[in-house]
Amino acid sequence: MSGGLDSYTAARIAQAEGFVGYALTVDYGQRHRREIDSARRVARALRLAGHKVLRVDLRALGGSALTDDVPVPKRGELAAGIPVTYVPARNTILLSLGLAWAEVLGAFDIFLGVNAVDYSGYPDCRPEFVRAYEALANLATRAAVEDQGIYAIHAPLIELSKGEIIRRGLELGLDYSLTHSCYDPDEQGRPCGRCDSCVLRRRGFADLGLQDPLDYVE
Repeated sequence: MSGGLDSYTAARIAQAEGFVGYALTVDYGQRHRREIDSARRVARALRLAGHKVLRVDLRALGGSALTDDVPVPKRGELAAGIPVTYVPARNTILLSLGLAWAEVLGAFDIFLGVNAVDYSGYPDCRPEFVRAYEALANLATRAAVEDQGIYAIHAPLIELSKGEIIRRGLELGLDYSLTHSCYDPDEQGRPCGRCDSCVLRRRGFADLGLQDPLDYVE
């Protein structure tokens, strides 16, 4: 759970399908610290059975505008190719931490909010990645090898546009003013409005003819 609208929506969908929610937020050294606070607010709003914030410092590795001293692009439009905001192997790392906690909890269903329609082109947001990781989970854990259960990686948003994601969340009663999506907010935590994540988010609300509840810098 990142504190963004995608993971918030995915968590609510899981609840609507009857799952009990345990959410994992990873403080990986991202420059947009505001999202950790948003993740806590979202978790409280969802009344989850558990919420864990785990510290794993990926700044020690660098390689991304989110974890290194590299400027976040603010074009006001999406660029072609994989952007510098890609964090090397991030979803592989996050899912591995989630898988470890799931095995401790005795859970076999893991939800994540990745999307392969309106997204920044990250390779670890694609259906192929989700399928491959699910296969790995069932090879790499004692619980699966000892036939205690079969792991399923759920990505309920993966084929939805950002507007469709927002519409689904509103239908489920979500308050998107609790969320944060910006890669480079100002000192007050206000979203910049021009990074890739802001562009996608604003476009999603605009496609529905709605106003984003967040207060943008511009």
